Amino acid sequence: MRLSRAALYGAPAVLALALLATPPGEPRAEPGRLPQPSPAVPPAAPHTLNAARGRIPGPGSVQPLIVSRERWLGSAARPQPAPRYSGRVTAVFIHHTDTPNSYDCADVPHTLRNLYEGQAGARHWDDIGYNFLVDRCGTVYEGRAGGVTKPVVGAHTQGFNHGTTGIAAIGTFTAGTPVPTAMTDAIARLVAWKLSLAGIDPRGRVSLVSTHGLSRFAAGERAVMDAVSGHIDAFETSCPGAALLERLPAIRQQAAEIQGRNLAVTRTAAPRS
Repeated sequence: MRLSRAALYGAPAVLALALLATPPGEPRAEPGRLPQPSPAVPPAAPHTLNAARGRIPGPGSVQPLIVSRERWLGSAARPQPAPRYSGRVTAVFIHHTDTPNSYDCADVPHTLRNLYEGQAGARHWDDIGYNFLVDRCGTVYEGRAGGVTKPVVGAHTQGFNHGTTGIAAIGTFTAGTPVPTAMTDAIARLVAWKLSLAGIDPRGRVSLVSTHGLSRFAAGERAVMDAVSGHIDAFETSCPGAALLERLPAIRQQAAEIQGRNLAVTRTAAPRS
């Protein structure tokens, strides 16, 4: 089933989007879809300083437009237990869904329902594993239930689901595959906002504790990782694909700029053992 923007966001939000033109040089959505706007900048709010000791996040760290799970899932929702929460989100893991890239963005809700059915149905998980999903046109979708502003424990990165958020790029991004700019821009906006809730610099590194021995780290072992890491950094996998992995440094920097940070951060790549 193809859903229009009015069906996804609601008519008032679509009217607001219609007043925004795509800036020169920016990718345009397919016919029938409105471009994803940059979020408006509200008055700055107080934040705590992060471990990387950069600037306090600026007013650019606002919640982007997010399509609720109710709008794409509808009556396909299965009975499930109550969401679980951690203290706060200090890191983001980037994934790809390993699905075809040549989709019409209007058909993404159907793709999401298939992913949900595969994980919550065939695999008998309690819900879809990813906290958020982003399509190639830059639309952000709520994934796992529990509230987009809350530190929902997902099922995206074995051993490191507590205190993290999983963002899945819809598609397959193996080496040499083009990664749409609209997609990476949307991921950067989402990362900037989600990490700003805990005052985390996207360019920094964080300390996480593994909860499962099947990850790259033994259960109970402390791992120092990039605040924005790929699935491959924590688990033996090729996810999120070499092409998207190569874009992570740019996503980190873009997210930091959206937060309003302009201090250089000395960092080294997190080890992949």
